[in-house]
Amino acid sequence: MTAALTHQDWLALAGKIDIATGLFIDGAYRPAVAGETFDCVNPATGELIAVMAKGQAADIDAAVASGLAAWRDGRWAKLAPRQRADILQKWADRIEAYQNELALLETLDMGKPISDVLNIDLPEVLKTIRYFAECIDKIEGAVTHTDPSAIHLITHEPMGVVAAITPWNYPMLMSVWKLAPILAAGNCVVLKPSEQAPLTCTRLAQLFVDAGGPAGVFNVVNGFGAQAGKALALHMDVAKITFTGSTAVGKLLMGYAGQSNMKRVALETGGKSPQIFMPDLYDFDAAVDRAVGGIFDNAGQVCNAGSRLLVHRSIHDRFVARFVERAQAMYRPGDPLDPATTMGPVASQAHRQGVMTKVQLACEQGATMVLPTPDTQRPLAVHQGGAFVPLTLFTHCTNTMSIVQEETFGPVASVQVFDTEAEAIALANDSIYGLAASVWTSDLKTAHRMVAALEAGVVWVNCFGDGDMTQPFGGYKQSGNSRDKHMDSLLSYMQTKSAWFYIG
Repeated sequence: MTAALTHQDWLALAGKIDIATGLFIDGAYRPAVAGETFDCVNPATGELIAVMAKGQAADIDAAVASGLAAWRDGRWAKLAPRQRADILQKWADRIEAYQNELALLETLDMGKPISDVLNIDLPEVLKTIRYFAECIDKIEGAVTHTDPSAIHLITHEPMGVVAAITPWNYPMLMSVWKLAPILAAGNCVVLKPSEQAPLTCTRLAQLFVDAGGPAGVFNVVNGFGAQAGKALALHMDVAKITFTGSTAVGKLLMGYAGQSNMKRVALETGGKSPQIFMPDLYDFDAAVDRAVGGIFDNAGQVCNAGSRLLVHRSIHDRFVARFVERAQAMYRPGDPLDPATTMGPVASQAHRQGVMTKVQLACEQGATMVLPTPDTQRPLAVHQGGAFVPLTLFTHCTNTMSIVQEETFGPVASVQVFDTEAEAIALANDSIYGLAASVWTSDLKTAHRMVAALEAGVVWVNCFGDGDMTQPFGGYKQSGNSRDKHMDSLLSYMQTKSAWFYIG
């Protein structure tokens, strides 16, 4: 999916775009009950984009009530499977028809380069919806082999009202990773997108209704986690809550679920993914390029970002030199509305400050900064109002350093040296996180051993970030307890019923 529009075209469209600022409840936009609002700011410029309705507990109550009414009367759950599938397919068609508008909203709101939204995010959004639409009539139950006096059926049923809390790094895509299987399963949903990037999510809800989705099935409440998110997690009529975000917030949500109705909790939380580069790389240059992309794509704001580079001593110096060279060639910071820009800002000035604080701490703890160089600093000088962070690489890192152990969520990578396979595995697994990892080697036996030894939910071999909708995505340890994508995700938003018929 490509855009023929120029930088000037996008700037002109940005001045004309109509932004929906209300909460989306029961099929229509409305203000917050208390009338409160919050500012939506362009992180590339610091300029105000829109003033959004700020939902709180009363608005969550209204949204859940709308979803519960739709659930109880069966306007969605009781549709024939192909009817729900057809509506989801039409929803995808509507999103595709409005791709330029959605891309523009995403770029203005989050700072992601417009070319990335059009060529990466939106195609994946469409694939996700269409995949789960086609899964709907593939769900099977079972008739077990039991005593002749009985018939035993095992069926899968939707759960009711499901809450989704989604992050700001991939606002549309991470939301659709939740929304598509929730809706495909027959549930109703209340979505609370991140307050840092809500614009596309509220538009997605309107497009769902435009595609024939019944009012009340898909509701959106913009707001802050401490009010709207907490109210969702504590709500007695929410059957399940699914969340992508920080580990700290994920732990709070588990507590809120226990305090309320013991709702199910699905978490995809932090990551600090290692990329291990063995001495027998079959394609050195390709490995370095993928290492660069693994941490610097999306300005490093990726939950599974390959931020820990574990490099064998025999190739370390060559690897670092090539990494610095390729990083400067591959990433051009600039106006995200310019199709030539390959790196935008981080999501906010507050987040930028947090990243830079961690960078400063790494220096104080003894890491050696080899990026940024003067050449990578200079292009950022023209973006004084934006939340830009320079490409950053540290060498001479150890596992005791915060830059190695703590999620930075910015374009910051650390390099560690190892001498043996066992040492590489020990370094990689010495983390509270276990979302993803990668291994680069020409030896199949080495790859198999290391895949088995790595404590991560997703492991890539001789690649990074690859996959499709058949790939379950989620982590071990404090990276969460659920999986997105894949048929398993759809089934996770259903509950199993056992029906035993005595027939004598």
